[in-house]
Amino acid sequence: MRTRLHPRQAALPVLLSAGLLLTACGSGDDAATEAGSEQPGESAGRVNEPIVTTYDGGLHVLDGQTLEVVEDIELEGFNRINPAGDDRHVLVSTSEGFQVLDAAGAELTDTVFAAEAPGHVVRHADRTVLFADGTGEVTAFDIGALGDGIPEDLDVYTAEEAHHGVAVELSGGELLVTLGDEEERVGALVLDGDREEIARNEQCPGVHGESTAEGGAVVIGCEDGVLIYQDGEFTKVDSEDDYGRIGNQAGSDNSPIVLGDYKTDPDAELERPERIALVDTTDASLSLIDLPSSYTFRSLGRGPDGEALVLGTDGALHVIDPEAGEITESIELMDPWEEPLEWQQPRPALFVRGGTAYVTDTATDRVHAVDLASGEVTGSVTLEETPNELSGVAH
Repeated sequence: MRTRLHPRQAALPVLLSAGLLLTACGSGDDAATEAGSEQPGESAGRVNEPIVTTYDGGLHVLDGQTLEVVEDIELEGFNRINPAGDDRHVLVSTSEGFQVLDAAGAELTDTVFAAEAPGHVVRHADRTVLFADGTGEVTAFDIGALGDGIPEDLDVYTAEEAHHGVAVELSGGELLVTLGDEEERVGALVLDGDREEIARNEQCPGVHGESTAEGGAVVIGCEDGVLIYQDGEFTKVDSEDDYGRIGNQAGSDNSPIVLGDYKTDPDAELERPERIALVDTTDASLSLIDLPSSYTFRSLGRGPDGEALVLGTDGALHVIDPEAGEITESIELMDPWEEPLEWQQPRPALFVRGGTAYVTDTATDRVHAVDLASGEVTGSVTLEETPNELSGVAH
């Protein structure tokens, strides 16, 4: 069901350990499918635009068109997943490093990018960049280079200190890398194509996460705002509050505005924010928008036209016009839910690809496909295990 809400006035990941924060993937021939997913999948051949969910002890590979579960892959540990950037592969963070899942072939391969505490995976400017938290090692390769084994042409750089960080390669070959150590994270630097430093900013306490916007601007989250890197220099944008943490962001090639979460209580055991941040990279401004409910770090996404999407704890997918800063509609998908205290525990998640939003409902073990143009649920599937992380191929 689709409902329209009147917009309210604008008032308006932790170091990975080898055994704790790992990444995973998974067939369930007898999984119960709902209306919209009765068509037979391609379990005997290539999986159509695969979707992958993790669960406690494995991965489910779903056909992205039919939502049929085509493979259930056992994999111990708490596993994390990210698109590799092409139309076939997903990277799974395991105790050994970034392991390649051939999602289109529904097979976990033996190809592993060795990494101690594998962390963020970033796709930008036709490059995929991996960051190993345990060593600070950055590995970059061409999107689409994953085939049989590790790509031959790898660009490897090691950060000044190991930390829970992130790196992104820009269209001109520059490399942006966060700065920090095991005790604190302070900012970011940019290296040219020869890996010589050309820019640095250390005014970003607690730096976490990244996103890119239309025009190539890069946004890095801080505990008191964000850093924007564009046109060869950093710009600091301050939060409205002394502690206004923006740690997770979602950008779009079709919008200069980046969507971010927004938290204001540094002492909270678990803060359940009810405002989001919109960072306009054209004028380095930041605005806050009230939501009708709280949300989590797995709630943020962007639509095909740059719409900002937030999966709320009220059970609705909220669609926001980033230019106007207004909620334009809310698509009801599930009963209200509450974020668990432990971040590793399952909670509803959002993954957007093109004009389709995929959403998990952990209370019912279901995955829904939502057509963003119509607001209609076009398919659903009930899994045999409770889904945790949700991702898929990037195509």
